[in-house]
Amino acid sequence: MTSLPTAERVTEALAGVKDPEIKRPITELGMVKSVDVGDDGTVRVEVYLTIAGCPLRETITRDVTTAVQALDGVTSVDVVLDVMSDEQRKELSQQLRGGRPEKENPFVQAGSLTRVYAIASGKGGVGKSSITANLAAAMAADGVRVGLVDADIYGHSAPRMLGVDGSRPTVVDNMIMPVPAHGVKLVSTEMFKPDRDTPVAWRGPMLHRALQQFLTDVFWGDLDILLLDLPPGTGDVAISLAQLMPNAEIVVVTTPQLAAAEVAERAGSIALQTHQQVNGVIENMSYLPCPHCGPEHRLELFGSGGGQQVADGLSRRLGTTVPLLGEVPIDTGLRESSDVGIPFVLKEPEAPASTALRAVAHRLSHRERGLSGMSLDLSPAG
Repeated sequence: MTSLPTAERVTEALAGVKDPEIKRPITELGMVKSVDVGDDGTVRVEVYLTIAGCPLRETITRDVTTAVQALDGVTSVDVVLDVMSDEQRKELSQQLRGGRPEKENPFVQAGSLTRVYAIASGKGGVGKSSITANLAAAMAADGVRVGLVDADIYGHSAPRMLGVDGSRPTVVDNMIMPVPAHGVKLVSTEMFKPDRDTPVAWRGPMLHRALQQFLTDVFWGDLDILLLDLPPGTGDVAISLAQLMPNAEIVVVTTPQLAAAEVAERAGSIALQTHQQVNGVIENMSYLPCPHCGPEHRLELFGSGGGQQVADGLSRRLGTTVPLLGEVPIDTGLRESSDVGIPFVLKEPEAPASTALRAVAHRLSHRERGLSGMSLDLSPAG
Protein backbone atom coordinates (compact mmCIF):
# COMPACT_ATOMS: atom_id res chain seq x y z
CA MET A 1 0.00 0.00 0.00
CA THR A 2 1.33 3.44 -1.01
CA SER A 3 1.80 5.80 1.93
CA LEU A 4 0.41 9.31 1.87
CA PRO A 5 2.78 12.26 1.36
CA THR A 6 3.32 14.58 4.30
CA ALA A 7 2.52 18.28 4.16
CA GLU A 8 6.28 18.90 4.31
CA ARG A 9 6.83 16.69 1.26
CA VAL A 10 4.12 18.57 -0.63
CA THR A 11 5.73 21.88 0.29
CA GLU A 12 9.08 20.59 -1.01
CA ALA A 13 7.39 19.75 -4.31
CA LEU A 14 5.88 23.24 -4.47
CA ALA A 15 9.38 24.71 -4.20
CA GLY A 16 9.77 23.64 -7.82
CA VAL A 17 6.85 25.82 -8.91
CA LYS A 18 7.89 29.33 -9.96
CA ASP A 19 5.71 32.38 -10.23
CA PRO A 20 5.47 32.90 -14.02
CA GLU A 21 6.10 36.64 -13.75
CA ILE A 22 8.66 36.89 -10.95
CA LYS A 23 10.46 33.65 -11.88
CA ARG A 24 11.04 32.61 -8.27
CA PRO A 25 9.61 29.67 -6.30
CA ILE A 26 6.18 30.35 -4.85
CA THR A 27 7.38 28.98 -1.51
CA GLU A 28 10.15 31.58 -1.41
CA LEU A 29 7.68 34.37 -2.23
CA GLY A 30 5.29 33.48 0.58
CA MET A 31 2.55 32.50 -1.89
CA VAL A 32 1.74 29.13 -0.29
CA LYS A 33 -0.95 29.82 2.27
CA SER A 34 -1.57 26.27 3.48
CA VAL A 35 -1.19 22.59 2.59
CA ASP A 36 -3.57 19.89 3.76
CA VAL A 37 -3.35 16.16 2.98
CA GLY A 38 -6.56 14.15 3.38
CA ASP A 39 -6.80 10.50 4.44
CA ASP A 40 -7.94 9.57 0.92
CA GLY A 41 -4.89 11.13 -0.76
CA THR A 42 -6.61 14.37 -1.67
CA VAL A 43 -4.25 17.33 -1.33
CA ARG A 44 -5.63 20.81 -0.83
CA VAL A 45 -3.21 23.66 -1.54
CA GLU A 46 -4.15 27.27 -0.86
CA VAL A 47 -2.11 29.78 -2.86
CA TYR A 48 -1.91 33.54 -2.53
CA LEU A 49 -2.09 35.53 -5.75
CA THR A 50 -0.39 38.92 -5.78
CA ILE A 51 -3.54 40.60 -7.09
CA ALA A 52 -7.16 39.55 -7.53
CA GLY A 53 -7.10 39.76 -11.32
CA CYS A 54 -3.79 37.96 -11.77
CA PRO A 55 -3.57 37.23 -15.53
CA LEU A 56 -1.59 34.03 -14.95
CA ARG A 57 -3.81 32.41 -12.32
CA GLU A 58 -4.54 29.46 -14.59
CA THR A 59 -0.82 28.90 -15.17
CA ILE A 60 -0.15 28.88 -11.42
CA THR A 61 -3.04 26.49 -10.80
CA ARG A 62 -1.81 24.14 -13.52
CA ASP A 63 1.81 24.17 -12.33
CA VAL A 64 0.85 23.56 -8.69
CA THR A 65 -1.44 20.70 -9.69
CA THR A 66 1.24 19.09 -11.87
CA ALA A 67 3.91 19.32 -9.15
CA VAL A 68 1.71 17.81 -6.43
CA GLN A 69 0.19 15.10 -8.61
CA ALA A 70 3.67 13.73 -9.27
CA LEU A 71 3.97 12.66 -5.61
CA ASP A 72 3.26 9.05 -4.65
CA GLY A 73 -0.02 8.55 -2.82
CA VAL A 74 -1.76 11.64 -4.20
CA THR A 75 -5.20 10.84 -5.63
CA SER A 76 -6.35 14.36 -6.47
CA VAL A 77 -5.28 17.97 -6.07
CA ASP A 78 -7.51 20.88 -5.11
CA VAL A 79 -5.93 24.30 -5.65
CA VAL A 80 -7.67 27.19 -3.89
CA LEU A 81 -6.64 30.72 -4.78
CA ASP A 82 -6.62 33.62 -2.35
CA VAL A 83 -5.27 37.18 -2.67
CA MET A 84 -2.45 38.82 -0.74
CA SER A 85 -3.27 41.61 1.64
CA ASP A 86 -1.74 45.08 1.20
CA GLU A 87 0.75 44.28 3.95
CA GLN A 88 1.77 41.02 2.27
CA ARG A 89 2.27 42.79 -1.06
CA LYS A 90 4.42 45.42 0.64
CA GLU A 91 6.58 42.71 2.24
CA LEU A 92 6.92 40.96 -1.12
CA SER A 93 7.94 44.22 -2.77
CA GLN A 94 10.61 44.81 -0.13
CA GLN A 95 11.83 41.25 -0.53
CA LEU A 96 12.16 41.60 -4.30
CA ARG A 97 14.07 44.85 -3.95
CA GLY A 98 16.46 43.12 -1.58
CA GLY A 99 16.31 45.98 0.88
CA ARG A 100 17.38 48.51 -1.76
CA PRO A 101 15.59 51.87 -1.84
CA GLU A 102 12.74 52.42 -4.27
CA LYS A 103 13.20 54.21 -7.61
CA GLU A 104 16.66 52.76 -8.16
CA ASN A 105 17.86 51.97 -11.66
CA PRO A 106 19.47 48.52 -11.23
CA PHE A 107 21.29 48.63 -14.58
CA VAL A 108 23.62 51.48 -13.64
CA GLN A 109 24.55 50.20 -10.20
CA ALA A 110 28.09 49.10 -9.45
CA GLY A 111 28.42 45.40 -10.14
CA SER A 112 25.50 45.14 -12.58
CA LEU A 113 26.26 42.35 -15.06
CA THR A 114 23.39 43.17 -17.43
CA ARG A 115 24.52 44.25 -20.88
CA VAL A 116 22.20 46.92 -22.30
CA TYR A 117 21.63 47.41 -26.02
CA ALA A 118 19.64 50.32 -27.48
CA ILE A 119 18.31 49.35 -30.90
CA ALA A 120 18.15 52.52 -32.99
CA SER A 121 17.43 53.62 -36.55
CA GLY A 122 17.61 56.85 -38.49
CA LYS A 123 14.13 56.54 -39.95
CA GLY A 124 10.99 54.45 -39.64
CA GLY A 125 10.15 51.55 -41.91
CA VAL A 126 13.49 49.74 -41.72
CA GLY A 127 12.14 46.90 -39.55
CA LYS A 128 13.84 47.96 -36.31
CA SER A 129 11.08 46.70 -34.01
CA SER A 130 10.79 43.40 -35.86
CA ILE A 131 14.55 42.94 -35.59
CA THR A 132 14.46 43.76 -31.86
CA ALA A 133 11.59 41.37 -31.07
CA ASN A 134 13.26 38.52 -32.94
CA LEU A 135 16.65 39.18 -31.35
CA ALA A 136 15.00 39.01 -27.91
CA ALA A 137 13.16 35.77 -28.72
CA ALA A 138 16.31 34.20 -30.19
CA MET A 139 18.31 35.09 -27.07
CA ALA A 140 15.63 33.67 -24.76
CA ALA A 141 15.48 30.45 -26.79
CA ASP A 142 19.26 30.22 -26.35
CA GLY A 143 18.91 30.29 -22.57
CA VAL A 144 19.73 33.98 -22.14
CA ARG A 145 17.79 35.92 -19.50
CA VAL A 146 16.53 38.83 -21.58
CA GLY A 147 14.26 41.82 -21.03
CA LEU A 148 12.78 44.15 -23.64
CA VAL A 149 11.68 47.75 -23.12
CA ASP A 150 9.43 48.92 -25.95
CA ALA A 151 10.64 52.51 -25.74
CA ASP A 152 9.20 53.40 -29.14
CA ILE A 153 6.60 55.46 -27.30
CA TYR A 154 4.55 56.53 -30.31
CA GLY A 155 5.00 53.46 -32.49
CA HIS A 156 4.97 50.67 -29.88
CA SER A 157 4.54 47.28 -31.57
CA ALA A 158 6.48 44.75 -29.47
CA PRO A 159 3.38 43.38 -27.65
CA ARG A 160 1.75 42.38 -30.93
CA MET A 161 4.97 40.96 -32.36
CA LEU A 162 5.50 38.84 -29.24
CA GLY A 163 1.89 37.69 -28.97
CA VAL A 164 0.82 39.57 -25.82
CA ASP A 165 -1.15 42.38 -27.44
CA GLY A 166 -3.67 43.76 -24.92
CA SER A 167 -1.89 42.26 -21.88
CA ARG A 168 -1.68 44.25 -18.66
CA PRO A 169 1.24 43.92 -16.23
CA THR A 170 0.69 42.91 -12.63
CA VAL A 171 1.52 45.62 -10.09
CA VAL A 172 2.69 44.66 -6.59
CA ASP A 173 2.90 47.60 -4.19
CA ASN A 174 3.83 50.02 -7.00
CA MET A 175 6.29 47.50 -8.46
CA ILE A 176 5.48 46.50 -12.04
CA MET A 177 5.95 42.90 -13.17
CA PRO A 178 7.01 42.67 -16.83
CA VAL A 179 4.77 40.56 -19.05
CA PRO A 180 6.38 37.23 -20.05
CA ALA A 181 6.37 36.55 -23.80
CA HIS A 182 8.25 33.62 -25.37
CA GLY A 183 10.73 33.71 -22.49
CA VAL A 184 11.22 37.48 -22.81
CA LYS A 185 10.31 39.94 -20.04
CA LEU A 186 8.45 42.75 -21.80
CA VAL A 187 7.26 46.23 -20.87
CA SER A 188 5.59 48.61 -23.34
CA THR A 189 3.70 51.89 -23.29
CA GLU A 190 0.74 50.07 -24.82
CA MET A 191 0.26 48.15 -21.56
CA PHE A 192 -0.55 51.36 -19.67
CA LYS A 193 -2.96 53.01 -22.09
CA PRO A 194 -6.73 52.85 -21.43
CA ASP A 195 -7.15 51.16 -24.81
CA ARG A 196 -4.83 50.27 -27.68
CA ASP A 197 -6.26 52.90 -30.05
CA THR A 198 -5.55 55.83 -27.74
CA PRO A 199 -2.68 57.89 -29.20
CA VAL A 200 0.27 58.88 -27.03
CA ALA A 201 0.65 62.68 -27.06
CA TRP A 202 3.62 63.22 -24.77
CA ARG A 203 6.39 65.79 -24.89
CA GLY A 204 9.97 65.59 -23.63
CA PRO A 205 9.54 65.54 -19.83
CA MET A 206 6.77 62.92 -19.96
CA LEU A 207 8.79 60.76 -22.33
CA HIS A 208 11.74 60.95 -19.95
CA ARG A 209 9.55 59.99 -17.01
CA ALA A 210 8.03 57.04 -18.88
CA LEU A 211 11.44 55.64 -19.75
CA GLN A 212 12.64 56.22 -16.20
CA GLN A 213 9.67 54.26 -14.82
CA PHE A 214 10.33 51.38 -17.20
CA LEU A 215 13.81 51.11 -15.72
CA THR A 216 13.19 51.84 -12.03
CA ASP A 217 9.62 50.72 -11.27
CA VAL A 218 9.77 47.35 -13.05
CA PHE A 219 11.01 44.21 -11.32
CA TRP A 220 13.39 42.88 -13.97
CA GLY A 221 15.17 40.37 -11.77
CA ASP A 222 18.56 39.12 -12.88
CA LEU A 223 18.97 39.79 -16.61
CA ASP A 224 21.86 38.95 -18.89
CA ILE A 225 20.64 41.29 -21.62
CA LEU A 226 18.27 44.26 -21.71
CA LEU A 227 17.12 45.45 -25.15
CA LEU A 228 15.52 48.85 -25.70
CA ASP A 229 13.55 49.42 -28.89
CA LEU A 230 14.01 53.16 -29.50
CA PRO A 231 11.91 55.47 -31.67
CA PRO A 232 13.48 56.39 -35.03
CA GLY A 233 15.83 59.35 -35.09
CA THR A 234 17.69 61.25 -32.38
CA GLY A 235 14.86 62.85 -30.40
CA ASP A 236 13.87 63.08 -26.76
CA VAL A 237 13.93 59.35 -25.97
CA ALA A 238 17.46 58.87 -27.31
CA ILE A 239 18.66 61.84 -25.25
CA SER A 240 16.86 60.60 -22.11
CA LEU A 241 18.33 57.14 -22.59
CA ALA A 242 21.84 58.59 -22.65
CA GLN A 243 21.13 60.34 -19.35
CA LEU A 244 19.46 57.36 -17.67
CA MET A 245 21.60 54.58 -19.18
CA PRO A 246 25.02 55.94 -20.13
CA ASN A 247 26.29 52.35 -20.25
CA ALA A 248 23.84 51.37 -23.02
CA GLU A 249 25.49 50.31 -26.28
CA ILE A 250 23.85 51.40 -29.53
CA VAL A 251 22.98 48.97 -32.32
CA VAL A 252 21.92 50.71 -35.55
CA VAL A 253 19.42 49.11 -37.93
CA THR A 254 19.37 50.21 -41.57
CA THR A 255 18.51 48.93 -45.03
CA PRO A 256 20.84 48.62 -48.06
CA GLN A 257 19.39 51.77 -49.64
CA LEU A 258 22.02 54.51 -49.52
CA ALA A 259 19.47 57.22 -48.61
CA ALA A 260 18.42 55.19 -45.56
CA ALA A 261 22.05 54.50 -44.72
CA GLU A 262 22.93 58.19 -44.64
CA VAL A 263 20.13 58.85 -42.14
CA ALA A 264 21.12 55.80 -40.07
CA GLU A 265 24.71 57.01 -39.88
CA ARG A 266 23.52 60.32 -38.45
CA ALA A 267 21.46 58.44 -35.86
CA GLY A 268 24.47 56.42 -34.77
CA SER A 269 26.60 59.53 -34.59
CA ILE A 270 24.64 60.72 -31.56
CA ALA A 271 27.15 58.61 -29.65
CA LEU A 272 29.66 61.44 -30.19
CA GLN A 273 27.48 63.70 -28.05
CA THR A 274 26.31 61.12 -25.51
CA HIS A 275 29.69 59.36 -25.16
CA GLN A 276 28.08 55.97 -25.68
CA GLN A 277 29.51 53.02 -27.55
CA VAL A 278 28.11 51.94 -30.92
CA ASN A 279 28.25 48.16 -30.88
CA GLY A 280 27.47 47.55 -34.53
CA VAL A 281 25.12 47.79 -37.49
CA ILE A 282 22.42 45.40 -38.70
CA GLU A 283 21.37 45.58 -42.33
CA ASN A 284 17.73 44.53 -42.72
CA MET A 285 16.03 43.68 -46.04
CA SER A 286 19.49 42.99 -47.44
CA TYR A 287 18.36 40.90 -50.37
CA LEU A 288 15.68 38.51 -51.54
CA PRO A 289 16.83 34.89 -52.00
CA CYS A 290 15.82 34.08 -55.57
CA PRO A 291 12.65 31.94 -55.45
CA HIS A 292 13.60 30.31 -58.77
CA CYS A 293 17.41 30.08 -58.75
CA GLY A 294 17.93 29.10 -55.11
CA PRO A 295 19.01 30.94 -51.94
CA GLU A 296 22.60 31.36 -53.14
CA HIS A 297 21.36 33.85 -55.78
CA ARG A 298 20.45 37.25 -54.35
CA LEU A 299 18.01 39.79 -55.71
CA GLU A 300 19.10 43.15 -54.29
CA LEU A 301 15.76 44.95 -54.38
CA PHE A 302 16.93 47.95 -52.34
CA GLY A 303 20.46 48.16 -53.65
CA SER A 304 23.49 46.99 -51.70
CA GLY A 305 26.18 48.19 -49.37
CA GLY A 306 24.11 50.42 -47.10
CA GLY A 307 24.88 48.52 -43.92
CA GLN A 308 28.60 48.42 -44.59
CA GLN A 309 28.53 52.11 -45.48
CA VAL A 310 26.97 52.93 -42.11
CA ALA A 311 29.50 50.75 -40.28
CA ASP A 312 32.43 52.34 -42.13
CA GLY A 313 31.08 55.86 -41.68
CA LEU A 314 30.54 55.41 -37.95
CA SER A 315 33.99 53.87 -37.60
CA ARG A 316 35.50 57.02 -39.11
CA ARG A 317 33.38 59.42 -37.08
CA LEU A 318 33.83 57.63 -33.76
CA GLY A 319 37.46 56.63 -34.23
CA THR A 320 36.79 52.99 -33.42
CA THR A 321 35.80 49.85 -35.30
CA VAL A 322 32.03 49.54 -35.73
CA PRO A 323 31.28 46.16 -37.31
CA LEU A 324 28.47 45.08 -39.61
CA LEU A 325 26.82 42.53 -37.31
CA GLY A 326 24.68 40.83 -39.91
CA GLU A 327 22.63 41.02 -43.09
CA VAL A 328 19.02 39.89 -42.74
CA PRO A 329 17.37 38.86 -46.03
CA ILE A 330 13.80 39.67 -47.03
CA ASP A 331 11.25 37.03 -46.07
CA THR A 332 7.49 37.56 -46.14
CA GLY A 333 7.26 35.10 -43.25
CA LEU A 334 9.05 37.61 -41.04
CA ARG A 335 6.19 40.05 -41.50
CA GLU A 336 3.49 37.36 -41.24
CA SER A 337 4.88 35.90 -38.02
CA SER A 338 5.02 39.38 -36.44
CA ASP A 339 1.37 39.91 -37.27
CA VAL A 340 0.32 36.71 -35.46
CA GLY A 341 2.63 37.20 -32.47
CA ILE A 342 5.07 34.34 -33.08
CA PRO A 343 8.68 35.49 -33.63
CA PHE A 344 10.01 34.23 -36.95
CA VAL A 345 13.15 32.85 -35.29
CA LEU A 346 10.89 30.47 -33.35
CA LYS A 347 8.37 29.74 -36.08
CA GLU A 348 10.89 28.98 -38.83
CA PRO A 349 14.31 28.78 -37.14
CA GLU A 350 16.12 27.41 -40.20
CA ALA A 351 14.95 30.08 -42.67
CA PRO A 352 17.78 32.32 -43.98
CA ALA A 353 16.39 35.39 -42.17
CA SER A 354 16.12 33.44 -38.90
CA THR A 355 19.63 32.06 -39.28
CA ALA A 356 20.98 35.60 -39.73
CA LEU A 357 19.02 36.94 -36.75
CA ARG A 358 20.04 34.08 -34.47
CA ALA A 359 23.69 34.64 -35.42
CA VAL A 360 23.44 38.34 -34.47
CA ALA A 361 21.61 37.47 -31.23
CA HIS A 362 24.32 35.00 -30.26
CA ARG A 363 27.04 37.50 -31.11
CA LEU A 364 25.47 40.19 -28.93
CA SER A 365 24.61 37.95 -25.97
CA HIS A 366 27.79 35.89 -25.76
CA ARG A 367 30.39 38.62 -25.77
CA GLU A 368 32.88 38.62 -22.95
CA ARG A 369 32.34 41.53 -20.60
CA GLY A 370 35.28 43.84 -20.16
CA LEU A 371 35.85 46.49 -17.50
CA SER A 372 34.79 49.38 -19.69
CA GLY A 373 31.89 51.28 -18.15
CA MET A 374 31.93 49.27 -14.91
CA SER A 375 32.61 50.77 -11.53
CA LEU A 376 35.53 49.09 -9.76
CA ASP A 377 34.44 50.52 -6.43
CA LEU A 378 37.95 51.73 -5.65
CA SER A 379 38.85 54.27 -3.03
CA PRO A 380 42.19 55.90 -2.21
CA ALA A 381 44.17 54.34 0.61
CA GLY A 382 43.95 56.18 3.85
